[in-house]
Amino acid sequence: MNQLKLWLAIVLSASVVGGVRSVEALPGERTETVSAWINANATLQPGAGEGLRVRRRDTAARRFEFEASVIPPGRISLPTNPGLIRSEQFAIYDQIDGVPLQRLEESLRAIYGVDIYQDYQQARVVYRYPSPETLELARRQNRPAWVAQHGELRTGKRFAYWFEVTHRRDGMPLNGQMTVFLKEDLEKLETELRDR
Repeated sequence: MNQLKLWLAIVLSASVVGGVRSVEALPGERTETVSAWINANATLQPGAGEGLRVRRRDTAARRFEFEASVIPPGRISLPTNPGLIRSEQFAIYDQIDGVPLQRLEESLRAIYGVDIYQDYQQARVVYRYPSPETLELARRQNRPAWVAQHGELRTGKRFAYWFEVTHRRDGMPLNGQMTVFLKEDLEKLETELRDR
């Protein structure tokens, strides 16, 4: 078993078998606090020199990245407070086994713990794409690229959540990303997603 797959299997099996200790998500915290949390997070296991970004790669076909950012998710904008983390995102790319939504959700639980996972599970869906109209139009006009990305915005009691999974033409979910972010940035992201 290759190194990245083994690492993800260990992390996810430990979270399922041993139970995940509740870990606080950190959007809204200072960059120094988030950096310390990343370094102490047994799931992320950053390497030397990795600060707010962690990267794992064993082949070109498999990658994992985690990044905490002072910029809200979506289109690039200037940070309003450069010392404050506004969003945290992890992305998984796997050409071999794929990245279904369940894998993103399991990773969310492994990284953040049960409290954040439950906040995500109980969150209200704000926006889901592609819409049924877009699916029908893509089918009629034979434009599969229009529906390659499936995503959802949710708002929980503590944070807002955005996931997006990109599918190949054969339907396999090739990569996915999950973002945990401040609820005050939800309207901006929703507007941007609806306009694309």
